[in-house]
Amino acid sequence: MDESLTRLIRESMPLAGLLGLQAVEGGPGGVVLRGSWSEERCTAAGVLHGGYLMALADSAAATLAFLNLPPGAATSTIEAKTNFLAAVREGSVTARAELVHKGRTTIVVQTDVTDEAGRLVSRTLQTQAVLRVAGEPLDDR
Repeated sequence: MDESLTRLIRESMPLAGLLGLQAVEGGPGGVVLRGSWSEERCTAAGVLHGGYLMALADSAAATLAFLNLPPGAATSTIEAKTNFLAAVREGSVTARAELVHKGRTTIVVQTDVTDEAGRLVSRTLQTQAVLRVAGEPLDDR
């Protein structure tokens, strides 16, 4: 686990701490986060809630977008589409976020979530806005 990246994610997105998300690894080329099944994170029949999977994917994608921002910028999710492909009834889930597009005003990320057996559980494609922070110049590299 990458403790420093986990700390950064949990400080910038407190929900990540509440959900127990941990960073496995991350850099401008990709981010890997891990979450885990627990009864309080489930819907009917002990299935890990889709909202938990979406929050995991969104956190991985937002972290990757953050790591690709120009100086003086922030990011926010403006669109996300998730396909749920399999149910998770135990163990951990791993989100792997990969950069699809890095533009001046948007960043597009695809995040695949797999279970412990490597089975694809969900796939999310989302767009992150590149936002100017008030009072900061935006480097348009």
